[in-house]
Amino acid sequence: MDTIYGNQQGLKTSEIKQLQRLYHQRLPGDRLTTAEFAQRLAAISTEINQPVCAYINRRGQVIRVGVGTPRQTQIPPLELPRYGAERLCGIRCIATNLKQDPPSESSLTAMVLQRLDALVIITLTGEGMVRRGGGATGYVADSYLAHLLPQTEIDSPYWFVSPPQSLDVLSQQDFLDLVEGLEAEFRREFIARQVDADHDRVLIVGLMTNEMSEVEFEDNLAELARLVDTAGGDVLEIAQQKRPHPHPQTVVGVGKVEEIALLVQTLGANLVVFNRDLSPAQIRNLESQIGVRVVDRTEVILDIFAQRAQSQAGKLQVELAQLEYMLPRLSGRGQAMSRLGGGIGTRGPGETKLETERRVIQRRLSRLQQEVDQLQAHRSRLRKQRQKQDIPSVSLVGYTNAGKSTLINALTNAEVYTADQLFATLDPTTRRLAINDHPTGKTHNILITDTVGFIHELPPSLVDAFRATLEEVTEADALLHVVDLSHPAWLSQIESVQKILSDMPIATGPTLMAFNKIDQVGSETLEEAKDKFPDAVFISATRQLGIENLKQKLINLVHE
Repeated sequence: MDTIYGNQQGLKTSEIKQLQRLYHQRLPGDRLTTAEFAQRLAAISTEINQPVCAYINRRGQVIRVGVGTPRQTQIPPLELPRYGAERLCGIRCIATNLKQDPPSESSLTAMVLQRLDALVIITLTGEGMVRRGGGATGYVADSYLAHLLPQTEIDSPYWFVSPPQSLDVLSQQDFLDLVEGLEAEFRREFIARQVDADHDRVLIVGLMTNEMSEVEFEDNLAELARLVDTAGGDVLEIAQQKRPHPHPQTVVGVGKVEEIALLVQTLGANLVVFNRDLSPAQIRNLESQIGVRVVDRTEVILDIFAQRAQSQAGKLQVELAQLEYMLPRLSGRGQAMSRLGGGIGTRGPGETKLETERRVIQRRLSRLQQEVDQLQAHRSRLRKQRQKQDIPSVSLVGYTNAGKSTLINALTNAEVYTADQLFATLDPTTRRLAINDHPTGKTHNILITDTVGFIHELPPSLVDAFRATLEEVTEADALLHVVDLSHPAWLSQIESVQKILSDMPIATGPTLMAFNKIDQVGSETLEEAKDKFPDAVFISATRQLGIENLKQKLINLVHE
C-alpha cells in the first residue's frame, strides 16, 4: 500500500491520490531529481498548502512520501536500509518549502540523523507557471542542495548547503559522483576512528532531577566517566539535561533525544550510557530513536565486574548478578525475543523464544544460587576455624579506589593486585598482621581482610550476589573504613559506605576511620577532616605515612 506519512489532516481524497501517485514515479539513478518531478512535487505542495517530502533510493524509486518538513517525515534510524558511520543511508530527500528560505537547521538535523545521501529543498513561488531568469517554468522559485560533511576536525561543520540555484542547474548535477566521493571520505574517517577498535566510543547522558544537588550531579557524572574508562570505553562527550522528573518513555525529553542522536552521528559514537537505571521499555525506545546501543550505569558496573573476576567464586557471583539483572529486561529486546520456536523436549507448544530464554535463565539462576550458598558455607567454615584460633579479625571497607588493597600490601607485605581503577578488587583476601604493642612489648596477631569496594547506589543485584563476600564485613570483629581524602566528594563517599553498612543484615563491629592519600591534599582539606572526624587516623599507604600509628590504633580497636 502506498502509505502517506506525516500530517494528512484536512486533505481531500483527490489530494491523497495525487500524493500516492508519486510512488509510481521513477527518476534517473545518476540525477538528484528532474525538473518534471520537482515541478510535480511543487504543484501538489502548493495545492495542499503544506510542505511535501519524497524519499528516493539510489535506483530512483520513490520509497516514502510525507506531508510535512523533513524533520516531521523522517525515517526512524532502525528502519533505514543502510546505516553506519562509514557510509550514507542510500536515500535522498526532495522536499518543498512554502517560503523562499534555505533549509532550516531542523531539516538539516533530520538529514544528519538519517545520514541521507542528500537533501534538496525546493522553494515555491506561491503561484504556478512563473518563469525565473530563463529557467524552468512552474511553481519552483529556487532550490538548495545540502549534504553531510566528514568530521575531519572537532569544530568542522556537519553539513554543506549550496547557494540558491535554478532547477535546471540542480537537475544536471551528477548525483552518483557526489555520493561516491562523500562515502570514500567517510570510509577513510571511519577507518581512522577504528585504530583502536576494542574500545567503545561512548556518549554519556546525565539527567539531573530535583532530588539531586549540582555538586552531587557533577560527582555522579565524573564517577560514571571513570566507570566507563575502567570498563574500557572512550568517553567522547557528556550530554546533560535538568528535569523535575525523568521522562517515563525516554528518561530525557524529546528534544534532548534528538540532540543525542545528532551527537552520536557527528561524534561516531557506538554506545550511549545513562547515569541512572533504565527500564526495558526506555532502552527499547531510546535505541529505536538514537540508532545505537543504550545501557545504564548498572550494566557498566556489571561489565567491569565480569572483566575483573579472577577466582571461580568471583566469576560465579558476577554471573549470578548479570542473570538477575538480565531476567526482567528480556522483554526489552524487541522482536528477537517474540519468535515462536519448537524443539523436541525443550519447550511447550507455542512457547515464544522470550519464554524459553526466561526459563533457561531461571534454571541457571537456581544452580548458581546453590553454588553461591555452598561457597557461603565454605567461607563460614573457614571463619569458624580462624575464630577457634582466637585471632581477632578486621575487614577493610570503603569506597571503590580508596586504596584498601594498597593499604593491606603496606601492612602485611602482601601482593594483592592494585591499580588506580574502580573495582580493582573483587575477591576477598585475608592476611595475618603481626603488630608489636610498643607500651607493653607484646605482639598482637590480627587477620586483615580486603573486600570489594562500595559505590554510590550499589546495584541491588550486586549486593545480593556478593553477600558471601560481604559477610566477611558483617562477621569481622572490627572494621577499618578507608577513605580517599584526595577525592573531591570524600564526604559523600563516606555517607554512601555508611548507608550500605547500615543496611547490612547483621550489625557490624566497632569502626576506625582511616583517611588515605594525605600526601595528595592541601592543609585545608586535612584540617576539615580532622575537625569532622577527630578520632580518625591519617595515612598515605603508598608513601608509608602514618602506618605505625594506624597499627597501634588497630590494637586498641580489636580490644574494644
